Amino acid sequence: MTLQANFYRDRVCLNVLAGSKTNASDIWQAAEGHVLVGVLSKNYASVAAAVDDMRDYAQRIDNALSVGLGAGDPRQSAMVSAIASELQPQHVNQVFTGVATSRALLGQPHTLVNGLVSPTGQVGWVKISTGPLSSLAADGIVPIATAIAMLKDMGGSSIKYFPMGGLQAIDEYRAVAQACAGHDFWLEPTGGIDPDNYATILRIALEAGVAKIIPHIYSSIIDSATGDTRPQDVSTLLAITRRVLDETT
Repeated sequence: MTLQANFYRDRVCLNVLAGSKTNASDIWQAAEGHVLVGVLSKNYASVAAAVDDMRDYAQRIDNALSVGLGAGDPRQSAMVSAIASELQPQHVNQVFTGVATSRALLGQPHTLVNGLVSPTGQVGWVKISTGPLSSLAADGIVPIATAIAMLKDMGGSSIKYFPMGGLQAIDEYRAVAQACAGHDFWLEPTGGIDPDNYATILRIALEAGVAKIIPHIYSSIIDSATGDTRPQDVSTLLAITRRVLDETT
């Protein structure tokens, strides 16, 4: 199975959560393969249990698996790295300080490994103290360009910008997108994205010139009764992606 994520027109790949293995297959088909399907490490009692179960997910969706932390939980960082080492998925979610460990254990450059940085209220500056210990310490705030350089040093692929709160941090997000474009780095906007604001968030990244974008759309498209992501909403997101790309490229 391939380690390469399937980007639509080589620019955009959705990231959504699966509530079950059947749901994962349905999501993948609804997105016509242009998706990374998130499964959360914190839902498992051990690395072995996660690897055994997630391997079945990966086989159903041509390895379009995104190993997740669970709401950016830094306590899951080591477990995510251990799972990724065994599974070799297409995508790994990490806190900032966990990126180097994941890359080293993967042993190859192809799997995408993001690094979580957060808004600060200051345009051009991001919080990188998102690890198990650093998240409990005083905020570590650096220029976005410095954060990108540090992630490149550690073998990271992209900035996971979380929590955005939808459009609440839009000016900060625009600066992050411009920095990613200027420093040839990929971007994963995350937090509060829904079918209504998705086009705006995607357009900002595309117009800034970000090479590849992985928008995370979670709770807004999950059926609260079943815990499954609604495939019809994934189809809608793909249609929005097509439209915005046509308008901006």
